[in-house]
Amino acid sequence: MKREPLGFTLIELMIAVGIVGILAAIAIPGYQGSIAKSRRAEAKGDLLGLANAMERHFTENNSYCDAGGDGGSSTCGGETNDTGSPSIYPAQSPAEGTAAYELEISVVTASTYTLTATPTGNQANDKCGTLTLTHTGEKSAEGGTECW
Repeated sequence: MKREPLGFTLIELMIAVGIVGILAAIAIPGYQGSIAKSRRAEAKGDLLGLANAMERHFTENNSYCDAGGDGGSSTCGGETNDTGSPSIYPAQSPAEGTAAYELEISVVTASTYTLTATPTGNQANDKCGTLTLTHTGEKSAEGGTECW
């Protein structure tokens, strides 16, 4: 009686490797897309949080001025403390760890503001690009309206 050898043949092993390769080629881009989407969702939430901080700042100071930088400028609209990284909210999203988005106050007057979240690091090539939020609640993105 002839006994069958134990183990896999080379052809069976190559078929299994091919199947794993096909599954990985499908799954990895989908996973990376989901990660980018979750980082974008967190940045949108942080932009809304920064908008809330701006409203709190307006309530306390009757102006949106001095919410950026170190605060304390004497004029509004052109000073370095009016724009740039916020001093009233974390300057990145997520607030801890590696930044996926940099939060910035890009335009300020005494009664208006525009906030931006610029993708950085692994998120730099995000299809939506920079996310923008204004004092009126208007939302926009370089990649189109489906990004919000």
